[in-house]
Amino acid sequence: MLRTFLVIVQERSISGAAGKLHLTQSAVSQALKRLEEQLDRRLIERHNKVFTITKAGEEVCRAAEGIYGSVAQLLAHVSETEEEASGRIHLLAASRINSQVYDNFWAAFHRDYPRIEVQMDVRPSSEIVTLIQQRVGTAGIALCRQMPKRLEHKVFLHQRYALFCGRNHALFGRKDVHIEDLMGENFVSFASDALGDSLSPLTIFRDQRGFSGRVVATSKQYDEVKRLLIAGFGIGCLPEHSVRRDLAEGRLWRLPPGEGVCSVDLHLLWHRDVQRTQAESVFLKYFRDYIDAFTMAQRLEPAE
Repeated sequence: MLRTFLVIVQERSISGAAGKLHLTQSAVSQALKRLEEQLDRRLIERHNKVFTITKAGEEVCRAAEGIYGSVAQLLAHVSETEEEASGRIHLLAASRINSQVYDNFWAAFHRDYPRIEVQMDVRPSSEIVTLIQQRVGTAGIALCRQMPKRLEHKVFLHQRYALFCGRNHALFGRKDVHIEDLMGENFVSFASDALGDSLSPLTIFRDQRGFSGRVVATSKQYDEVKRLLIAGFGIGCLPEHSVRRDLAEGRLWRLPPGEGVCSVDLHLLWHRDVQRTQAESVFLKYFRDYIDAFTMAQRLEPAE
């Protein structure tokens, strides 16, 4: 029941949790009901599709995360051997990390440590930061502007965002476009492009420049934002290094300003106070040492 409750909180819906757990919505609802009855507390409030976690629910969530974190560490410790590093790591990663160095890292890591199992979950950057703060997962790779307390970090990619439109947009292919011509254009945006979230500089840029267009499409996933841009829903921001092939092959078109919109760093994050397994310690050291061998320009080379 605790596991089901955690997934309900993470997905923020009964139906989403049912899909994640491969259960029926009825089974998930019954598990939540039994847990609430055992604790004699309401854990989740749902009114007119508004999903709210009660204070009791937040306390149960923190306790459950601690329990599952301890169990995961215990299982990883038990699976390790003295002969060769083994066990499991749990990485929380932002969507579509486009870097050949990153791809090559995984090939090298698996070659050198074939007994280490990898669980990788793709989540929004803001959620990754929160989960690492709660000691869920080995490490995270996420966009982060301000580093929270008790988290250690290492900059992996220094990403510059610029404005683009897709081949189905009226501005595609025009070389005479100025920033003033964009003021009324509608936007395709990342769901995290909101004040206080990981991509809020993009919101600040739009506000400061006086854009009047609406945000007409959003997604948490890089690929879906790019898909909607190419479809012509509006203009939007993407990391420059990640769209070189799309520009060369005529799917996207670069828009002003020439200096781009903003820069946001992609960090490797881990909690400083967690007792790590052998596999987790090996992973963190290997990743940091591996990327140190490459310049930032090399790390920004997109995957083939």
